[in-house]
Amino acid sequence: MACLLEAPLRISVLSEVTATSRHYVDRLFDPDPQKVLQGVIDMKNAVIGNNKQKANLIVLGAVPRLLYLLQQGSSSPELRTECAVVLGSLAMGTENNIKSLVDCHIIPALLQGLLYPDLIFIEACLRCLRTVFISPVTPVQLLYTDPTVIPHLMSLLSRSQRTQEYITQIFSHCCKTPEHQTVLFNYGAIQNIAPLLISPSYKVRMQALKCFSVLAYENTQVSMTLVNVLVDGELLSQVFVRMMQRDQPIEMQLTAAKCLTYMCRAGAIRTDDSCIVLKTLPCLVRMCSKERLLEERVEGAETLAYLMEPDVELQRIASTTDHLVAMLADYFKYPSSVSAITDIKRLDHDLKHAHELRQAAFKLYASLGSNDEDIRKKITETENMMDRIVSGLSESSIKVRLAAVRCLHSLSRSVQQLRTSFHDHAVWKPLMKLLQNAPDEVLVMASSTLCNLLLEFSPSKEPILESGVIELLCSLTQSDSPALRVNGIWALMNMAFQADQKVKVEIVRSLGTEQLFRLLSDPDTNVLMKTLGLLRNLLSTRPHIDQIMSSHGKQIMQAVTLILEGEHSIEVKEQTLCILANIADGNTAKELIMTNDDMLQKIKYYMGHSNVKLQLAATFCISNLIWNEEDGSQERQDKLREMGFVDILHKLTQASDPNLSDRAKTAMQQYLA
Repeated sequence: MACLLEAPLRISVLSEVTATSRHYVDRLFDPDPQKVLQGVIDMKNAVIGNNKQKANLIVLGAVPRLLYLLQQGSSSPELRTECAVVLGSLAMGTENNIKSLVDCHIIPALLQGLLYPDLIFIEACLRCLRTVFISPVTPVQLLYTDPTVIPHLMSLLSRSQRTQEYITQIFSHCCKTPEHQTVLFNYGAIQNIAPLLISPSYKVRMQALKCFSVLAYENTQVSMTLVNVLVDGELLSQVFVRMMQRDQPIEMQLTAAKCLTYMCRAGAIRTDDSCIVLKTLPCLVRMCSKERLLEERVEGAETLAYLMEPDVELQRIASTTDHLVAMLADYFKYPSSVSAITDIKRLDHDLKHAHELRQAAFKLYASLGSNDEDIRKKITETENMMDRIVSGLSESSIKVRLAAVRCLHSLSRSVQQLRTSFHDHAVWKPLMKLLQNAPDEVLVMASSTLCNLLLEFSPSKEPILESGVIELLCSLTQSDSPALRVNGIWALMNMAFQADQKVKVEIVRSLGTEQLFRLLSDPDTNVLMKTLGLLRNLLSTRPHIDQIMSSHGKQIMQAVTLILEGEHSIEVKEQTLCILANIADGNTAKELIMTNDDMLQKIKYYMGHSNVKLQLAATFCISNLIWNEEDGSQERQDKLREMGFVDILHKLTQASDPNLSDRAKTAMQQYLA
């Protein structure tokens, strides 16, 4: 018989638990209710501020017993309340404590407790629920499982200032998705919470304000409703404006500015409204100053970036407000030796979180420079700015990398910057490095920037080409993400523009005809349009057209046929006819059209189409086929005359569109020459 070794005794966590902790739990089981109550009160005093004691009591099983006593019909209101208070105190410990409480089903028990009439007990349950729900480890969905919970919480709002404070705080922490916003909206959150904005209690006003900021975020329905809400005869937007005044606490100013920002972005307030231009924007710029705490500067910059992202006028106003562009440069020198930080704890916190400032600054610079050339110039001329972006691209924090590349993308929209600062700082090198195995979000932004760096006038185009970028871009076109497929093909399209034959051949070889035709049947129209753009750029200049058509003519003509016969937009068909016109310009390639009667009939059809763009592109094809100075032009002209093209051209010379009639007249002259 095999001899089994005994497993060594596991040193239990319980060995650390002191006898006093056990004593507290034992007293909860005393048959005398008065002793149980005293035991709970003593336990309450023992756990305040003592995380070790809290953990001990949880390990010893105090939570299920406290929950039992809390729900027992025979427990006195005082005992139930004290149990809720102790549970609330245990919840203020570590995240592990919260997990243990949630696993013991504390949330349904406390929600059940809210049905009791006793206000002090209700407040204790709400305070504990608030503490549990504001923890990141608590699944917020637990608030929405039972459909009776939200309406009941709404009905409790009027009970006291405490119920108002705790319930609005629970709502703002548990409103994470558009579905949550809708549930709260449908149960009357706006009507019930709006009056709390003028509560005598600052805490209530503040929590109500936070609640509105999460309800309005990217939500048109909520924002449109908020615009018309009156609070004590005053429009809600005006209440928010008052809350942004300089004499209000910073937290209130910032949150009110967020509410107005979200309402503006959702289209409920115009971007040129005075409450945005004269109040919200200046308030957010103030939040970026070095007098503010790190969190305030981060939140201020990110909210400001979001506010003006789509609006060039707001970008211009912000760029000239309080020297904002220069002020943001300070975000990279934080914490500075100048800032008199006497609090060592604060200094330690700021050092750990300084990357959040850099991220916020990059985001705001990206937003500021997304449209205006002068602002971009101002940004790139800010001290060491390009160096900061370049080092931001290789930071350890993924969020900083993403914000830095977003900033770079914004600046890369400038021809001037592409030719100067981008070239001087060789930004393409860290950008190419970033494109190696980055998360999709970073890849999308980095490949968008690369598209701009590959434009024909960009000095970075040559060194990027030499770095083996074609393979990388071809692999992007195979991504599951439509945004990455678009960027991959877009960059290849830019690269093929006026490129030499060697580059074009390399693109076709790396991409492979199979993948090229897969992209021509991509469900995403943007991918299809950019692929057609690539094809058009590849098929330019006669030797290139003839060379590519001699190798891949059959497949390209097949793809063109499929698109012209398919259900596609005018833009897609126009681009396809332009490709056909390019093929018709080749010396040998044009025979692929001339020997394809089906294709000629399609061109004829589009010459008579109701859309001028398609008529123009189709007429261009015929013009190239019958051009006099080329070999075989007479035979081609004769064949096309027999097919009725001359009659159509004659009719088009009378077209109301001047471009179309001119194009038809030019073609007709080929016959007359």
